[in-house]
Amino acid sequence: MCQVDEEYNGQLEHRKCVKCKENTAVLIIRAGDAFCRGCFKEYFIHKFRAMLGKNRVIFPGEKVLLAVSGGPASSSMLSQVQEGLSRDAPKKLRFVPGIIYIDEGGASGQSMEERERAVAQLESVFRATNYHYHIVHLEQVLSLPSSVLEAGSSATEKPQTGSSYKAAVDQFIQTKKNQHPDFSVENAQSHLSSLSMQKVENGVTSPITPEHTQALQRLFASVRTLTAKEDLLYTLRQHLILHTARTQGYTKVMMGDSCSRLAIKLLSNISLGRGASLATDTGFSDPRYGDVVIVRPMRDYSSKEIAYYNRMFDIPSVFIPGLDTKAQDKASIQHLTESFVTKLQTDFPSTVSTIYRIGTSEHHTCGTGTGWQQQLPELHQERTIPPSVL
Repeated sequence: MCQVDEEYNGQLEHRKCVKCKENTAVLIIRAGDAFCRGCFKEYFIHKFRAMLGKNRVIFPGEKVLLAVSGGPASSSMLSQVQEGLSRDAPKKLRFVPGIIYIDEGGASGQSMEERERAVAQLESVFRATNYHYHIVHLEQVLSLPSSVLEAGSSATEKPQTGSSYKAAVDQFIQTKKNQHPDFSVENAQSHLSSLSMQKVENGVTSPITPEHTQALQRLFASVRTLTAKEDLLYTLRQHLILHTARTQGYTKVMMGDSCSRLAIKLLSNISLGRGASLATDTGFSDPRYGDVVIVRPMRDYSSKEIAYYNRMFDIPSVFIPGLDTKAQDKASIQHLTESFVTKLQTDFPSTVSTIYRIGTSEHHTCGTGTGWQQQLPELHQERTIPPSVL
């Protein structure tokens, strides 16, 4: 490790930032992309804003639920939302954020003390944002109706075109002018920022009992393979997030899926026979649930970029053991795919970006033979997989 650090520092010793051309570079994201501290922060923030601005699916005044797991990607997403809603931001975000954390300790075999410790750490982070937050235990999914994952009414869904987005902004500002005659265009975004950051009462949802936890553990114990357990956990997590969003009035849910995570998810879903839904599973927006749309604003970030940003700017994250941490058999499709892609990325840095391009909506065409099916040979031609990786 020391030798690697010395080699890395040696590469940066005489390099200038590729953007400002003045300051000394402090990190290299990709070959030829060396940034100084200030330019890297500007680049990171701009990428988040550009992703939201390009897609324009979040309208002014909408309530957006941020799904935060405590990991690096979702913690970085929360930081970007805070940055966008701060008073110093040149172009403030216009939505009203909330936070949800799903406590999955009951499924992964954590003790109540470990779960309470993790919740306390995350609560301290959530309180600092002054956003409304929801801490939901996975056990609560057992008492929810079975229709939660069905598509809800989309009658109130706003059209997602550029002109309608501009009309929505104009309507928002005009409504505020009618309500407050002294309300100007200049302070419109400032008003939204202060509205979304006002203090509200927060707390953990209804308490759980040992009987609830035992029922959840029996459910997971009845599933034989780790692949099926991870799939079940994902479904139950979506169950709770959608239910909370609908009952609390949120119309959008932000997920912290990074480019690296989506590349792993893409290959895992193909292995599980879900190639037909690649575009919605890995795209920026997932409108399958009708009244609640899932968006992924972190999908252009690699795990390397996120790790650098969090470390350089002290973004807090909390490590929480997953479902496979204490499992004796870790040979799930999801875990093996993650291990395969991570090892391949180490030797061939374009691995994740190549896989990621396969799953983008503009390349994905289901059933016609013109989408990811034709691009898989490209992945094989660009690199030869060494036997040690396989």
